[in-house]
Amino acid sequence: MPLTETTPSDKALVPFVSVDHMMQLIHRVGLHAMLRGIAGAIHDDFLRWESFDKTPRVAAHSPVGVIELMPTADDRQYAFKYVNGHPKNTREGLQTVTAFGLLADVDTGYPVLLSEMTLLTALRTAAMSALVAKHLAPAGASTMAMIGNGAQAEFQSHAMMAICGITHVRLYDSDPEATAKCAANLAGSSLVVTACRSAEEAMEGAQIITTCTADKRNATILSDNMIGAGVHINAIGGDCPGKTELATGILHRSDIFVEYPPQTRVEGEIQQLGPDHLVTEIWQVLAGLAPGRQDARQITLFDSVGFAIEDFSALRFVQQKVQETGLALPLDLLADPDDPRDLFGMLMRANPEL
Repeated sequence: MPLTETTPSDKALVPFVSVDHMMQLIHRVGLHAMLRGIAGAIHDDFLRWESFDKTPRVAAHSPVGVIELMPTADDRQYAFKYVNGHPKNTREGLQTVTAFGLLADVDTGYPVLLSEMTLLTALRTAAMSALVAKHLAPAGASTMAMIGNGAQAEFQSHAMMAICGITHVRLYDSDPEATAKCAANLAGSSLVVTACRSAEEAMEGAQIITTCTADKRNATILSDNMIGAGVHINAIGGDCPGKTELATGILHRSDIFVEYPPQTRVEGEIQQLGPDHLVTEIWQVLAGLAPGRQDARQITLFDSVGFAIEDFSALRFVQQKVQETGLALPLDLLADPDDPRDLFGMLMRANPEL
């Protein structure tokens, strides 16, 4: 059949990665290879941090959650992610976080990839955590305490194993069913998994402490006296105004590393501190422009809220893998008239009654 206005040309078809495609892609590439690949893409993009347009995410808050847009661009590609955070959703049988994202060509403005990002956000969050821990955790770290055993916990555990080489994970959640779920899902891995009855118990012998709880409130998941010298804290649960997990005393004893200060000061753990409190941007550590861990007794804290460049990197990596595997659906998303000036004519010629 010859191409007509009702059979769009290849340039008008946008690859769409559905949830099913994303799951197939992860299994085709391999979970650990996927995590390492996304971490590598983030690392490469953070090395050219200054080439990106950067802005804090645009958030619409409600009493029960938040909906956000996260945009960024370099001189070749533009990306955004739509993402929500609704902690109450779990009680209704829904995901706390859902997302989708788009990658576009800056030269034409045309989208080149549309993708689910609920799974992809879990992967990139875990990949980012492990990438940073590789640079900040104490040498030879083998054990992570995973406090908060919801949807992110297994991804964090696998990423720390794949990228940092941990061998043990100690689990705690205020909901024992969440811990049982996480332990069951990790049973097929080579990790030694221990279910714990308290956060204090989970941290016994852990060099890396990850906090990832869902309650939208200023909580004290870790009190000051729970944190000893020499650990790395990966704080990923505090990600909006009014939602924190750490006692302020921990922040004052830690060297704090962040993604993008204008966003983290509003949403992260450091919203509890003054606006001039010293933090280090993690891209500077990756680029060798600022020190990371400097001694064995230092407490390092990655106050992570997620930033748009990480999503850009993840989408860029997925685009490459889609081109290699073909795991996407061609989506008729763009109007493609024979004459680009005649959009109305295309509409009229599509009338089946004419």
